Amino acid sequence: MKKTGLLLFFLFLVVNLSFGQRRGNIDSEKLEAARVAFITTRLDLSTEQAEKFWPIFNEFNKKREANLKKIAGLNPKNQEEDLTEDQAKQLITQRFTIQKEMIKEEEEFVEKVSQVISYQQVLKLNGLNRDFARMLYQRQRQDRRP
Repeated sequence: MKKTGLLLFFLFLVVNLSFGQRRGNIDSEKLEAARVAFITTRLDLSTEQAEKFWPIFNEFNKKREANLKKIAGLNPKNQEEDLTEDQAKQLITQRFTIQKEMIKEEEEFVEKVSQVISYQQVLKLNGLNRDFARMLYQRQRQDRRP
């Protein structure tokens, strides 16, 4: 019954998002709710698991996004910009430092979240954000077709 309710909620949100995209505006709250429903359904999380999982995941995801922004900020604004060898080396070293930090944070996340969900669910989680984005992209393309 819970799974059916979650599935119906998820489908409602996806349909609602697709109509919102036609009008050119995307409600970030609805998008986040759809992502939560999508991941919760795909991981087959119980209510108890979901209550414990989402705070851990959200904290990890916030750190991950901040680190990705830092990495993006390291790229020279203009690709034609002349960098010295030392400057280029320094940027690469900074990127590696951030990437090492991201790996450490992911290891900590897996350690914490594996107390709530199985390792099989953790493996499934790796691709679910990408699957969700792909699903939205495909739905948007379908909506644009005459």
